Amino acid sequence: MSVPPAIVFTDWDGTVTLQDSNDYLTENLGFGYPKRKAINDEILDGSKSFRDGFQEMLDSIKQPFPECIDYLLKHVQLDPGFRKCYDYCVSKKIPIIIISSGMKPIIYNLLKHLVGEDAAENIEIYSNEVEYFEKANDLGKTWDIVYKDDSDFGHNKSLSIKEYLVSKNLDKTNFEAHYKDSKYPTLFYCGDGVSDLSAAKETDLLFAKHGKDLIIYCNRENIPYTEFNNFDDILSKLTKIMDGEGIEKFIENK
Repeated sequence: MSVPPAIVFTDWDGTVTLQDSNDYLTENLGFGYPKRKAINDEILDGSKSFRDGFQEMLDSIKQPFPECIDYLLKHVQLDPGFRKCYDYCVSKKIPIIIISSGMKPIIYNLLKHLVGEDAAENIEIYSNEVEYFEKANDLGKTWDIVYKDDSDFGHNKSLSIKEYLVSKNLDKTNFEAHYKDSKYPTLFYCGDGVSDLSAAKETDLLFAKHGKDLIIYCNRENIPYTEFNNFDDILSKLTKIMDGEGIEKFIENK
């Protein structure tokens, strides 16, 4: 296996998509926006873990899981620049890996619907799963999230980045043994929320979405990032970096 010049890890909800599918379900099929916003504020100020708050939101949704997916397919929109960014990455042999606190069946179905079957088959997804509680002929009537790990987020994204790198023999401790005389890939992460913070620390450059919680947290904790509005911004900066411009010029909050 050859070494890719870069790897793009990205959050899904609210980053690749314009809406956060879990928030959208909670606000429209669950207990609504005011309570969801109150829980989100508790998560932001540290008085409630992401995992506990997220579980409260999901518990308020009583619709069968297939109906939730159908609802999201009708309403969730793709960032208009993502397909172009994906095509560029394919042309440059740069993997895009989804690292999400959401649920894999939702992400996969939206990815196939919004981007295409090629992307759904090529893009690896690291996320939580879903458990169903009925027989096969009534699958999905009652369901619950299955968290990827025991962390306060339910999915420690930094561990999934490490898991991916180890699976490709790209972890730094073993890199030289597998790829002698090869340059280590540049690692990027794209995100919008607090759950993305641990993942950002595993990469060389964090793309943080304008106006979202991740930027608030990065400013509070003095974590470097580069701001983006959409994937056209990311593609523009990614192209320049791949053409030889240094990452340092793109970093804010140094």
